[in-house]
Amino acid sequence: MHNLYHIPFLLFAYHRPFRKMGGPRNRASHGEVTMAGLYFEDLTPGRVIDAEWTRTVTEADNVLFCSMTMNVQKLHLDRHFAAATEFGQPLVNSLFTLGLMIGMSVHNTTQGTTIANLGMREVRFPAPVFAGDTISVRTTVIEARPSASRPDAGIVTFRHEAFNQEGKLVAYCERAALMRRRPPESAIQEGARQEGVKAGETA
Repeated sequence: MHNLYHIPFLLFAYHRPFRKMGGPRNRASHGEVTMAGLYFEDLTPGRVIDAEWTRTVTEADNVLFCSMTMNVQKLHLDRHFAAATEFGQPLVNSLFTLGLMIGMSVHNTTQGTTIANLGMREVRFPAPVFAGDTISVRTTVIEARPSASRPDAGIVTFRHEAFNQEGKLVAYCERAALMRRRPPESAIQEGARQEGVKAGETA
C-alpha cells in the first residue's frame, strides 16, 4: 500500500500500473489496460475493494480546501481559537475528508466506467480528522440493479468508509452511481481493430 504524503489534494497526479481486480477490462489492441474501473457486471453486492494506497492529510490540504470553498470557519483555520475547543487543534474540513474518501476509491473501482454520480446518503463523520492523520479507504458494493431507462448502464450503490492510522472510522457515506455495462466483446475487438488501422494509416 502506498502513502501519498505532503502533496496537496487538488494538485497531485500519481501514476502506477493498475492491478487487475478480477473483472475484465477494456483493452486496446496490444493488450494494455485502457481503463481500471469495474463494469456494472463486476460490481456484485458484497464485493469489498480496498484503495491501494493511504494518504496523509496535511495542514496545506485543509487551508487550501477551505480557501477554495470560501469556508472561513475558525475551527478549521484559526489554531489559537481551535486550541481552546474540546479538540485542542484545528479540525480538517469534513467536506475535504468526504471528497478524499471518495476520490481514493476511484482508481480501482470506477475509473473510466462511471457515467454519473447520482447522489449520497447516510453521510457521517464519527471521529475528527487532524493534520497528520493518515487515511485508508474501503469500498463495499451494497446494491446493484440494471437501469430501467438505459440498457447500457446500471445503478450501483457503494458504501465508502475512511479510517485513520489507528483504524478508527472517521467518515462514512453511501453513494449511488450510474455505471457502464460491459460492452460486447465484439464491439471492443472492432474498436481495437479500427484503432490499429488508423495507426497504420498515420505511420
